[in-house]
Amino acid sequence: MKAIRFSAFGPAHEVAELIEVPEPGAPGAGEVLLEIERSSINPADLLMFEGRYGAAPPKLPVWAGGEGVARVLEVGEGVDHLAPGDRVLAILGSRGNWRPRVKAPAARLFALPPADLDQLAMLGVNPPTAWLMLHDFVTLAPGDWVMQNAANSGVGQAVIQFARRLGYRTVNVVRRPEQAAPLKALGADAVLVDGPDLAAQVLAITGSTRPKLGIDAVAGEATRRMARSLADGATIANYGLLSGDPCQVDAADIVFRDIALRGFWLANWFARQPLAAQHALYRQLGDALADGSLHIEVEAVYPLERFREALAHAARPARGGKVLLAPNE
Repeated sequence: MKAIRFSAFGPAHEVAELIEVPEPGAPGAGEVLLEIERSSINPADLLMFEGRYGAAPPKLPVWAGGEGVARVLEVGEGVDHLAPGDRVLAILGSRGNWRPRVKAPAARLFALPPADLDQLAMLGVNPPTAWLMLHDFVTLAPGDWVMQNAANSGVGQAVIQFARRLGYRTVNVVRRPEQAAPLKALGADAVLVDGPDLAAQVLAITGSTRPKLGIDAVAGEATRRMARSLADGATIANYGLLSGDPCQVDAADIVFRDIALRGFWLANWFARQPLAAQHALYRQLGDALADGSLHIEVEAVYPLERFREALAHAARPARGGKVLLAPNE
């Protein structure tokens, strides 16, 4: 079978390589054999290809692909909580999932509730990131405002839907006016186009109840504009560097307005939480998929052999949804 890896850093569609690898073989004790049905291509994947993800570049070569959904093909000795045919998340700390089949430790996996296959493929990273940022930084009450940029992203779409479910109101910042209508359809309360007057736009909408929480995926000057838009004592949770620049916040906002800047990385949450807490979160998110209260747009699904086209598509700045790989199609 074939798998995707990279042996040099650069644009993903240029440095990715599809190579022949051995079949994983039968599962051993405590293991399962999985068929990868869908894998999503996330910004973190593209940054990893470029050597710009995490505290330090990974040691080359690196197998590609983290998030996805898989079907259990076989279970090894001692595995009694999973059965062939169950669907599971192909993430929870693993990489190298851009291939048809993998073996994995069964203890880290759990059966997912029935839901759309493409939606399950995107359950591993963006929805928990959105959910945890809405809960772990600021105590919010129904009616409170939350502000976010990159609102048309997978995380952004999940923030809108979860906030609506929890009774929060959202100010959503985008780069182009045509991105507003789809977000409004998801339940966004306000959609603004980013610019130098962003703080004035936010104030005109929220008045004296300006947002207490800002969710920042862009960094650079966008963080500064967000800080100026928030209430005194608010917190910015940064989880991305889409601009390629460090977060910037004026000293006056930090010192005199008590604006706090915090970072969020889902891998750190995994490291701190026991498996039971991780499984409980994903079951809750899976239920949201199953009842239709969470839905992330998909723009295209590619077979593994068209990986370069898929990676180039995922890197386009004007996408309207996620790009997925289907390693077995």
